[in-house]
Amino acid sequence: MRKWIVFIALGGMVFSSCKLGKHYETIIHNGIIFDGNGGNPYRGDVAINADTIAYVGNLSDATAAHVIDAKGMAVGPGFIDMQSQSMVSLIADGRSMSAIKQGVTLEVFGEGESMGPWNDTLKRLNQKQQGDIKYPVVWNTLRGYLEYMQKRGVSTNLASFLGAATIRENYLLFDNRAPDSAELTSMKELVKEGMADGALGIGSALIYAPGTYARTQELIELCKVVSKYGGVYISHMRSEGNQLLQGADELIDISKEAGIPAIIWHLKAAGKPNWFKMDSLIKKIDSARKIGLDISACMYTYTAGATGFDAAMPTYVQEGGLDKWVQRLKDPEIRKKIMYEMDEPSDDWENLYLGAGPDNIICTGFKQDSLKYLTGKRLGEIARMRGKSPEETVLDLIVQDHSRIEVIYFLMSEENVKKQIRLPYVSFGSDAASMAPEGIFLKSSTHPRAYGNFARLLGHYVRDEELITLPEAVHRLTGLAASQLHIKKRGTLIRGNYADIVIFDPEKINAMSTYESPQQYATGMIDVFVNGTEVLKDGEHTGAKPGRVVDGPGKKSEKK
Repeated sequence: MRKWIVFIALGGMVFSSCKLGKHYETIIHNGIIFDGNGGNPYRGDVAINADTIAYVGNLSDATAAHVIDAKGMAVGPGFIDMQSQSMVSLIADGRSMSAIKQGVTLEVFGEGESMGPWNDTLKRLNQKQQGDIKYPVVWNTLRGYLEYMQKRGVSTNLASFLGAATIRENYLLFDNRAPDSAELTSMKELVKEGMADGALGIGSALIYAPGTYARTQELIELCKVVSKYGGVYISHMRSEGNQLLQGADELIDISKEAGIPAIIWHLKAAGKPNWFKMDSLIKKIDSARKIGLDISACMYTYTAGATGFDAAMPTYVQEGGLDKWVQRLKDPEIRKKIMYEMDEPSDDWENLYLGAGPDNIICTGFKQDSLKYLTGKRLGEIARMRGKSPEETVLDLIVQDHSRIEVIYFLMSEENVKKQIRLPYVSFGSDAASMAPEGIFLKSSTHPRAYGNFARLLGHYVRDEELITLPEAVHRLTGLAASQLHIKKRGTLIRGNYADIVIFDPEKINAMSTYESPQQYATGMIDVFVNGTEVLKDGEHTGAKPGRVVDGPGKKSEKK
């Protein structure tokens, strides 16, 4: 019998005074309540009126139009995906199926690039480079995108960071240079406008062009603006491999100089030669926290990452954007140089190709129908099929597909994943798009984390491995995440908060997705409420789309 069940059986029940005779719209009866604060669970009830948690405690004498018996089930706040990539997938399918099936009620965007602010040039580039999912770009600002999505209808709540790369692209496009003083002033003004519009802060991705072209001082200047609005800096650090510790130093320096909390996106040590650095990284974070800096992290629960082949070659070849990148890859001399550099360790750029190796790279997403037959195959296999080296195959595929190509890299150790999960300041993000195993989503493959990141935590690592307790895991998925983002009225089961609520079976929750068959729904999630509306009922999506824009602390609004 699990520890939390034993606690209940031994009398660890906590009740508020009963509201006799009260009537509510919905009551969840007899659940084991995990309130998101990390404390011991207790048996009790939750009442919902409209979009709000109306009461938590003993409601045995109250009535409701809709009653759910949650006996033996865990009842908690909705989960927060700290690193969702659903910006486009939700345009195709607003139900957010793979996320809702895991209990996600808030998806957070903005890793390096964001869906605004876009000037006319960026809008045209986006329209030109769209993949399987086509859509009109009818907004300019990040706020405009989020409100467009809310109006279209989405099942999850949405929030976003401003992409640091997107901010610089408005004035520098894909140039590898620092902004001049006038450009930097304009960039800071864009950040100011975005923060006042409800952005969570600045998000950077410093291994990818053009984000990698930003120097530390540029990021500090942008973050100083964010700090004035109570926002956060969050980063895919400049290195997670050979320069991992130096990447962490940069993030800590930005936090200190800008006076801003900083979060490490998808905490990891990438590439076997770097696995030993995790202990030093943890010590570095702990030291920063001890001197009063607000440094934390999030992670996904897998040993493989997923990105593109742009992370397999030096970023100088990508200067100027996709068209110029592809043009350079057609030049014999440049090709020869790049293929050499792909096989050489470097401290100057993040080489995920070398960190994984060709037989540990799975191709998951092509734009051209003529190449989709290669979906799911490993790079080494594709190279052998073509009779070419893996390095030359990468270059050929990029040229032929005219895209970065989506791929999975096996880079991390299971031992380090477990160490990270045990860290009390680590929340969780899928780093994947929410989707469904149907329609347009079957044209490409994906990483299993899209369907299993949160269920894998609760099923494999909490229930089976007992790395952390269930109350602690729920806290990290909810209350901790909300506090990291500086958002209010979400993340905990407290009267007056928005009614984002999950009901799940701790004994049955499991990730079913695998690398070979990733598009399989998780099991064990029973009911999910978003803003008081039941989106998942008895494990089935109701079709409801009550998701809203969730504002950062700088938004001039009562609702955050």
